[in-house]
Amino acid sequence: MPQQSSRLHRVVALVDEGSNPFELACVTEVLGIDRPEVGGLLYDVRLCARGSTVPMRQGFFAMTGIAGLSALDDADTVIVPNRPDTDTPHHPEVLQAVLRAHERGARMVGMCSGAFTLADAGVLDGRRATMHWQWADEFRDRFPRVVVDDAVLFVDDGDILTAAGSAAALDLALHVVRRDHGAEIAAAVARRLVFPGHRPGGQRQFVERPIPKEAESPLAGALNWAEHHATGPLTVADLAARAVMSPATLHRRFRAELGCTPIQWLTAVRVEHARRLLERTELAVDRIARDSGLGTAANLRTRLAEHTGLTPTAYRRAFAATGSAERG
Repeated sequence: MPQQSSRLHRVVALVDEGSNPFELACVTEVLGIDRPEVGGLLYDVRLCARGSTVPMRQGFFAMTGIAGLSALDDADTVIVPNRPDTDTPHHPEVLQAVLRAHERGARMVGMCSGAFTLADAGVLDGRRATMHWQWADEFRDRFPRVVVDDAVLFVDDGDILTAAGSAAALDLALHVVRRDHGAEIAAAVARRLVFPGHRPGGQRQFVERPIPKEAESPLAGALNWAEHHATGPLTVADLAARAVMSPATLHRRFRAELGCTPIQWLTAVRVEHARRLLERTELAVDRIARDSGLGTAANLRTRLAEHTGLTPTAYRRAFAATGSAERG
């Protein structure tokens, strides 16, 4: 959703009484900070609530001077952070404002238990969503028409996006930046946050056992090595050898710790590199395919479409810093 006019994309976050302020902080830190290194403000971020003063979690502090619900009426993206009272339906005025925003085409984003608000408003029926695994069973019982995947960090279902709890809010916010402004700007924001810039939404919310420290983990060390070699002729067998384990054991460790296969992880790293080359350079698509480790232009087109829904030409036209538009 790159900007086509001088007006910044307007993001409005709905503030709930008693909410944990962490998700709101993620929204304002990732989307609302003026960042000269990427050209300044990326979004016009605002907060709104049903009342002008909102007490936050456990009464630690209150937010005052917040805009009213009418701010949702001209929002391009509506963000609903977590809510503490998942068993209590929202005030009808709040649900009506959320539904109006959705019906006129605003993008909806639910953070953690904020998915309950979206579902209460009726915008999640028949759609995929996630939330913190702690709330998943309750959510399924109350909203059987929603397709729940509580094993992932976030779900991008087009105009509705949802994230699991706490740190997954950062993952989803960075995903929104990547989707709107491209991989290069998202990577720059992630670097400023000292946060991993590419944790796929399909990664598991939690692992079956703690991931060992890098010094103790052959897999962690191999991943760090593979990040720097993924654009070459790297295979799963090479990765297994680096980790000093069999390919079968490598697959099991990937499934248990990352929730994906080694080849899925390698492909995601290579697609991220291809996206940066499309943004930064005027290289031909077949050259980018080779340089990113994806091999052929046909494979690049397929993988890029899977990750972004765009062809190389369309992606470059939307995000290229050079303004070039190589035919893809």
